[in-house]
Amino acid sequence: MRALLLTAALTALPAVALAEMPEGISHFTLPNGLETVVIEDHRAPVVVQMLWYKIGSADEAPGKSGIAHYLEHLMFKGTDKLAPGELSKTVTANGGNDNAFTSYDFTTYFQRIAADRLPLIMEMESDRMANLKIGEDDWQAEREVVLEERAQRTDSDPSALFGEERNAVQFYNHPYGRPVIGWRSEMEGLTRDDAIAWYDAHYAPNNAVLVLAGDVTPERARDLAEQYYGPIAAEDHIAPRVRPQEPEQDSPRRMSRVDPRVAQPTMIRTTLAAERNPGDQKTAAALTVLSELLGGSMQTSVLGRELALPGKVLWVGAGYDGLAVDPTTFYLSMVPADNVTPEEAEAQFDAVLAKFLETGPDPEDLERVKTGIRAAKIYAQDSAHGRAYDYGQGLATGLTVEDVNDWPNILDAVTAEDVMAAAREVLDSDASVTGWLLPEPPAETEAGTPATTKAAPKEEKQG
Repeated sequence: MRALLLTAALTALPAVALAEMPEGISHFTLPNGLETVVIEDHRAPVVVQMLWYKIGSADEAPGKSGIAHYLEHLMFKGTDKLAPGELSKTVTANGGNDNAFTSYDFTTYFQRIAADRLPLIMEMESDRMANLKIGEDDWQAEREVVLEERAQRTDSDPSALFGEERNAVQFYNHPYGRPVIGWRSEMEGLTRDDAIAWYDAHYAPNNAVLVLAGDVTPERARDLAEQYYGPIAAEDHIAPRVRPQEPEQDSPRRMSRVDPRVAQPTMIRTTLAAERNPGDQKTAAALTVLSELLGGSMQTSVLGRELALPGKVLWVGAGYDGLAVDPTTFYLSMVPADNVTPEEAEAQFDAVLAKFLETGPDPEDLERVKTGIRAAKIYAQDSAHGRAYDYGQGLATGLTVEDVNDWPNILDAVTAEDVMAAAREVLDSDASVTGWLLPEPPAETEAGTPATTKAAPKEEKQG
């Protein structure tokens, strides 16, 4: 499907950059633009291959939502060499496992297998990078599969539907406001031509990151990458991502969704927040620390101590993930206790946040969070797969290897002043959406009082 470079035309690869890398990490780029990270871990004869394409649902054209995820499914339909489904069957037959996932900013394919089978999975993965076949029947059947996936994971889940609506309210203009899986009405119109056009436009070595983690040396990884991916030609039409951006948001918004399937009220508040950027991760680090301080633990976080431990709420949380191409969100969440109304719970919640903005982080809390970050840095060395994810997602969203390497130290350097600057940015922001997911209120009698339902008699035990 795509022209191949002549093997004889391959130029010598640059030496693996080891000088400034953490132990066991190496990095090189093939002449065709395929960036590669190798993570050595020889404790077990196992290896993980992850191929990250720098394309996701946020890059879709209006009216074609879901095409990135749809193509991810079609990537398992085979090539001239592989029958439909043969890649996964081959991985399983060799004692491994494989999968794929699509996000706003990337689409990823991975396999985990015995180290001596690495050439096998690299050959198959590189084959479908260049030679995917989508049959006349395959595309319609697979479209039904993704529609059924949406039915099961989104349409039948009140929390997922609530999340879709909340994102659509949060983002006026940016495609982060669309669901990754797509809107059903648009998914139903996706065609084989749409899938082929998406594949031809975006699946190329110079738009991908290869991560190999486990029982493999940099030298062997480079040889295999050169053998299997090296002959695939770069595509000269790959352009920098240009997406619609958010206008200034200066009106806090509120929304609610009522669903009879919901058992407990839940509040989620999101606010636009800065992402991690190459050479500029300080704000993102402060937001990461802030999320841990506010809601990282039900027992020791600010919201946990003030609201969860006294029994005012059943759950509180905070979160932030700066690995995104464009501005992302900082979120806070809460489930009120049974005897507390949503209005009372939100007032108490806001009072705790206002107090934090006045007093700032407790020094012991800040040190505890940073100690946890240091420990996480050590524990992370124990998972080659986890480290592969860090590098893959980082590079797929525009960071450099050096940015990924520097991240733990940048987190460790966050000060109380940095945290407060971040807190004022997201807790005092007008670019926020406060959403409530609520159970259906009890039916009322003619007199205006809640109706009661007679309990069913208990079942008699059989002797």
